[in-house]
Amino acid sequence: MIKTFKEIALSLENSPSWQQKYREIMLLGKQLPTMPAVLKTSEALVRGCESKVWLYLDFDLEENCLVIIGDSDTRIVKGLLAIILSLYNGLTPEQAIHTDAFTQFNHLGLIQHLSPSRGNGIKAMVERIQTMAEQKN
Repeated sequence: MIKTFKEIALSLENSPSWQQKYREIMLLGKQLPTMPAVLKTSEALVRGCESKVWLYLDFDLEENCLVIIGDSDTRIVKGLLAIILSLYNGLTPEQAIHTDAFTQFNHLGLIQHLSPSRGNGIKAMVERIQTMAEQKN
């Protein structure tokens, strides 16, 4: 079962070292379900990521919330993606537009340990989700 963002944040905040946080992120990536191959289209591919990242966003009319799934070809990015998805899934499009996962990653002390290209990848994923949320708003 995928953890909530609050559960993930608490676990990462309580990790005594970057190595422990890294292991936690890798475990989150392992727990993220594989995205169906039919959804891994060129349109779903996120531009600006060094690794391959696919995002698919749908809208639950009954719940008035976003349903986002994603996948990556690298384990660490898949873990980072799991954190992003935990933050945005279930939000209304309006809430998603005003939520900045990059700021949350910075608050958790993750950005400082990631390479600049990984940080840019996080920004690209966030921008993609917010753009898709604007289209649903």
